[in-house]
Amino acid sequence: MHFTLRQLSIFEAVARHLSYTQAATELHLTQPAVSMQIRQLEANLGLPLFEQLGKKIYLTEAGREMYRYSRAIAQQLQEVDEVFAELKGVKRGRLAISVVSTANYFAARLLAAFCKQYQNITFNLDVTNRERLLRQLENNERDLAIMGQPPEEMDLISESFMENPLVVIAAPEHPLARRRNIPLQELVAEDFVMREPGSGTRIAVERFLAEHQLALSTSIELTRDEAIKQAVAAGLGLGIVSIHTLDLELSTGALVLLSVESFPIVRHWYVVHRSGKRLSPIALAFKDFVLREAANVWPQGARLVQAASSALKAAS
Repeated sequence: MHFTLRQLSIFEAVARHLSYTQAATELHLTQPAVSMQIRQLEANLGLPLFEQLGKKIYLTEAGREMYRYSRAIAQQLQEVDEVFAELKGVKRGRLAISVVSTANYFAARLLAAFCKQYQNITFNLDVTNRERLLRQLENNERDLAIMGQPPEEMDLISESFMENPLVVIAAPEHPLARRRNIPLQELVAEDFVMREPGSGTRIAVERFLAEHQLALSTSIELTRDEAIKQAVAAGLGLGIVSIHTLDLELSTGALVLLSVESFPIVRHWYVVHRSGKRLSPIALAFKDFVLREAANVWPQGARLVQAASSALKAAS
């Protein structure tokens, strides 16, 4: 069996996009050139790697196996490049990071501050939901991830770097906005605007309420914290969000924190990667930077956490 690294790279792009056209655009090649390289690779292997049904292409069983190996080889070649760059004393490399959407309020600032120190790096930041992020970690597609509590059943290395309290929010004119020490039983009688099932916030809230043998009345489910805040401000119900999403709304008075028994729900932010994964020098540097400098880069975080703590004291 004979094939070239160029053929493998082209195959990986086509398999990732399931499109000759998109792969050609990414690789700055013509579509006929991409198709020719795939045909040569299939001829060398003696097996078809793609099948076409209608206007779409799909990986065959052999194609799925080849895709798994091609990704592993590409990652190892990247490691070789970065290790030798480090031996030369060159601070460069490529960083692939995923963050849950709630963490995007500070993740971009962390990356911007990091890039001021390591100016020769390139990075890819994927802001996504918890389900997709965990799938990326399972498939070893990203160097690092920033998220809430990782699932215990996955083989992950996680280190916390900042508190992430979940708080109850309301429009300023809501009747509960003027109350203190609101009992949980009274709170759950209200309508709530919540994140979708499977999100980190939703999981944490449901676990917390289950411990108190309670459940919320969810009238609206949304997939973004920005949409939840707008719905709550419009009077469609109460919300439960990370305190880190509320910097603007609390400073302008668009939303208020409710003083609720047993709130906030205290959680943490984690920087996460697969157990056993060999992190590149740049990935290691970014991980250390997050653990060491997050509080300095995002000083609003400490102020917001203090606001959540004050709400808790008011409820006690």
